[in-house]
Amino acid sequence: MKKSRPKVLEGKTVRVATGCGNLYVTVNRDGGEVFEVFAALGKAGTCAKVQSEALTRVITLALKFGVPMEEIVEEIENLICPSPVWEGGKRILSCPDAIAKVLRSELEEKSAKRADS
Repeated sequence: MKKSRPKVLEGKTVRVATGCGNLYVTVNRDGGEVFEVFAALGKAGTCAKVQSEALTRVITLALKFGVPMEEIVEEIENLICPSPVWEGGKRILSCPDAIAKVLRSELEEKSAKRADS
């Protein structure tokens, strides 16, 4: 069953360098759970920008239908484009990989909070 979007969600935006430019990944939460994901590429009108937007729309739809975020991350991480980059000691292989790394960080953060409780 598809979850409906609340009027207000809290979230954060993470900037990740990619071979296509800076990618801004926004993760919004509802009750501590990731509810929706957006990505905006710094370059307007590029194919990569459209692809990133399409991917995050599908991710959000999957989350609304209860697909575990771990499964989503496993599907899109480590996808390689022709222009990988290094950022903060991590290799960013593509825009989908950048999104996966942000989501993986969210999973790790949630796990750490549970461990502290």
